[in-house]
Amino acid sequence: MQSFRFLPVVIWLMTASVSLGQTPTNLPQQSAALAKLYTTQDTLFKAPYVDVDEWRDKPVRHRYVHGGFTGTDARFSFYFPPKETYQGHFFHYITPFPDNENLSQGASGEEDKIGFSVSHGAYFIETNAGGKIDFARPQARDASIGAYRANAASAQYSRVIAAQLYGGKRPFGYAFGGSGGAYRTVGGVENTEGVWDGVVPYVLGSPMAIPNVFTVRMHAMRVLHDKFPQIIDALEPGGSGDMYAGLNPEEKEALQEVTKMGFPPQSWFGYKTMGIHGFLVLYQSIVGIDRAYFEKDFWNTPGYLGAAAPASLLKARIQQVSTIKAGVTSDQAVALGLTKAMSAQDRGTADAAWKSLGGVEGAMPVGFQLQNELPNIDFLGGDLRIKSGAAAGKTLQLTKISGDKVVLGPVDPALLAQVKPGDSVQVDNSNFLAVQTYHRHQVPDKTYHVYDQFRDAAGKPIYPQRPMLLGPIFTQGASGVLPTGKFKGKMILLESRWDREAFGWQADWYRARVQANLGDQTDQNFRLWYTDHALHGDVAIEDDPTRTVSYLGVLQQALLDLSAWVEKGIEPAATTRYTIADGQVVIPPTADERAGIQPVVSVLANGGKRAVVKVGQTVRFTAEVAVPKNKGKVVKAVWNFEGLPGDFAISDLHGWNFDSSDVFPVSAQLKPSDKTGSYARVTSTYTFTKPGTYFPTLRVAAQREGDAKTRFTRIQNLDRVRVIVE
Repeated sequence: MQSFRFLPVVIWLMTASVSLGQTPTNLPQQSAALAKLYTTQDTLFKAPYVDVDEWRDKPVRHRYVHGGFTGTDARFSFYFPPKETYQGHFFHYITPFPDNENLSQGASGEEDKIGFSVSHGAYFIETNAGGKIDFARPQARDASIGAYRANAASAQYSRVIAAQLYGGKRPFGYAFGGSGGAYRTVGGVENTEGVWDGVVPYVLGSPMAIPNVFTVRMHAMRVLHDKFPQIIDALEPGGSGDMYAGLNPEEKEALQEVTKMGFPPQSWFGYKTMGIHGFLVLYQSIVGIDRAYFEKDFWNTPGYLGAAAPASLLKARIQQVSTIKAGVTSDQAVALGLTKAMSAQDRGTADAAWKSLGGVEGAMPVGFQLQNELPNIDFLGGDLRIKSGAAAGKTLQLTKISGDKVVLGPVDPALLAQVKPGDSVQVDNSNFLAVQTYHRHQVPDKTYHVYDQFRDAAGKPIYPQRPMLLGPIFTQGASGVLPTGKFKGKMILLESRWDREAFGWQADWYRARVQANLGDQTDQNFRLWYTDHALHGDVAIEDDPTRTVSYLGVLQQALLDLSAWVEKGIEPAATTRYTIADGQVVIPPTADERAGIQPVVSVLANGGKRAVVKVGQTVRFTAEVAVPKNKGKVVKAVWNFEGLPGDFAISDLHGWNFDSSDVFPVSAQLKPSDKTGSYARVTSTYTFTKPGTYFPTLRVAAQREGDAKTRFTRIQNLDRVRVIVE
């Protein structure tokens, strides 16, 4: 696909005398007149309109403007601050997938994008990017529409509205988006001019991310399922450090493979709940694109794992014939513990937007009860092959089996309606097992160093290769084009070191593309900041809060720093210092060496990372906290000494904050160790009353101005120690 150059021209309203005469009180009534003040070379989005214009008081006082483009499904929402607080720019959120223009409404705490933008003098933009697309069929329509054209048109039209409300100069504009939204943010800035002055993509993948980051991790999940507890323990503070100890050759090979591909070993702590993630909506498309791999080569051709299948692979395979007894509704599936109801908060987030894709709604079944019990195996996914009835010869995707029940994945409702009780079916995960080593047969060019493990000494692939690379196809489906590193404006790229979906090295891959384009001008236009202990999702608490932190504070500060960089020439923090070693991002141990803007915390128990004590014996904890020079002050520190309660659920921490949390119940006293407030010490004691192994955790926050009360721009980190109580 060739890049579509979007070069819009806005007739800018420099004074009220060339506008509509005065600030309009009803934008919908003057929609046609406003449309005449906007011109564009993208003829698809030539006719904007406004259908809602009203003042709202939540989450903060703002003027809400909604509209779209005639003749399209594109819709936009604009949120304008009062004129007296407006600072001349906008923040534009690019959702992971084209979805809904109102996804950000209703958020609270630091997840509140509308509140953050408006309270910092920016108007906020969100669109549906032209309307929903089927990401499992990336070539179903012109991908450039959802990738950047609808967003670019909306951003440019927002400037017409802003001129009516505020007058003055052209607003500066900044886009930000994570995961699929990062692809689309990069695709937008690389393929438009005059739309966004800067961007903050975050948790960005590479053109080879999909499906390979998922397949390699699923292979490891299958092979290592019973060994994760010992792997995790080795990596915990005070552990042996040798995660390969006690593994057989097959297990060691699987762990080495996934680690060299970039999966962060520390993130295996979530193995019980991480599942297959966004691969849910990719699986059927992969099988459809490369049927020969599944139907012919994997199980029969030398060079593929299935042709000489190890015992563990054969043990995991299921091909059981049965009969449908009854359908299982959504409510029944939730009641039986087969599925979880999707919360409204999942939609539009970097980590969980894929949950809203595919599937069926209403009274249609989400699963089936079969006549026979199914084997109790570690089932990650598979197929339900229909053997009789109106849908004979068709296949439905399965996500789970339990007893005599199966749970469906994304499915065509018309096909599902044909499946009835009494139909003969076969539960078969052969293709799903085959896809778990698909990455071995997708070796790209040598700029992707993590694939060196699949090349011989001469640089040639060890395994037979498929006729096409699927990664670039899926990437184009998300961003419209492949990333080149060529853009005008400024960019701060954010990546998470513990990311399970967008492995950290991929940000370095993009940075290399930028350097190839900009050369010695790279630092004048680009930064890359890594956030330690952060995962993929842009939520306040994504997983175990004693192990991980949110990057939302980093994201918010990056947007503010980006606007200061563009508008005032104030240089942001330097790129994080790092190296890539065998697929892993390695960063220095101290804040000033590390750079970026995240604080660094180091905790000791009785002077070490591991302490052994008796019940009732007091443990002395010490910690050093440091913020990179001139990038903020340490404002909060809280302790969790005894771990999470047995009934802990992530949902319990929605709206979590440092000031009222049962998970971190002990406030630590910060003792500044310099006049700037960028360095602090913590000294605490605790007495354990029961024997066991504990991992006391200190969670800290820094803030640029030293504001301990703000809900935004608080940048977090943590550290843990091991205490064995005998």
